[in-house]
Amino acid sequence: MLHFLKLIRWQNLLLIGLTQVLIKFALFDAGFGVQITLNWFGFSMLVIATLCIAAAGYIINDIHDIETDSINDADHVIIGQHISEKTAYNLYIILNIIGVGLGFYLSNLIGKSGFAAVFVIISALLYIYASYLKQMTLVGNVVVSLLVAMSIIIVGVFELLPAITEQNQPTQVTVFKILLDFALFAFLINFIREIVKDIEDIDGDFNAEMKTLPIVIGRERAGKVVFVLSFIPVAAVVYYMVTFLYTQQEAIGYFLIFIVAPLLYFSFKSFSAYTKKEWHHLATVLKVVMLFGVLSLLIFKYFLLK
Repeated sequence: MLHFLKLIRWQNLLLIGLTQVLIKFALFDAGFGVQITLNWFGFSMLVIATLCIAAAGYIINDIHDIETDSINDADHVIIGQHISEKTAYNLYIILNIIGVGLGFYLSNLIGKSGFAAVFVIISALLYIYASYLKQMTLVGNVVVSLLVAMSIIIVGVFELLPAITEQNQPTQVTVFKILLDFALFAFLINFIREIVKDIEDIDGDFNAEMKTLPIVIGRERAGKVVFVLSFIPVAAVVYYMVTFLYTQQEAIGYFLIFIVAPLLYFSFKSFSAYTKKEWHHLATVLKVVMLFGVLSLLIFKYFLLK
């Protein structure tokens, strides 16, 4: 069981599930008067479907990464050592069937059968990413980051869009735009983190003849690209604070301490980072930033309605 949990990246799945739960019960309940579509049961189906498809994506990625992982992190290779490749494929198929099946059921439950295509497209993209796109310079990074953002947007698609009426459209659209802001932040952080992981895993990726950014332009130049890119989310968060939270001192304090400060730390460390250990540490810093970004949803109601 422990090896299975590691295979499906249970920590990442927990973060995805937490994000979706907080969106529904913190953001959507922040006092806007927003109309939602799903009850507890329907929302649970949405979360389970998302987590199953994400877990399947991690499995198929590891199946295709056996060679590179044996070089980059041989001590943590699971497939072939603790779980057979055949078993991993079976788990991949089962999780996809559950995830896509629940997606079809949920879409019909709310009377939007076309929404089921979202789950099919995400599942297909995860497979294409693992088998082909991740080998292409930046393309794989963009695709996987879009999928991370989609795990946030999908809550709005199923909760807000079906409940839109002529009367509540302004409110629904406003909240959906806030959701898009969070999704954009998630995209930016994950995109930078994907490049950081490529730098960390350059040895195995090179032996697998992949064309990641560090392989194409070199480790040091890729590090400088990360340094420059890291200021984009900093600027975005500062702009958000100045534009929307300038009267909320506690909110500004939260974002400065838990988001901006770690991002600035990441920026300055990335300028001189070189070793695999240093880049692994920086990837962890971005994961922590993502966590605090998600947790900001807990106090979103307080920020807006104070």
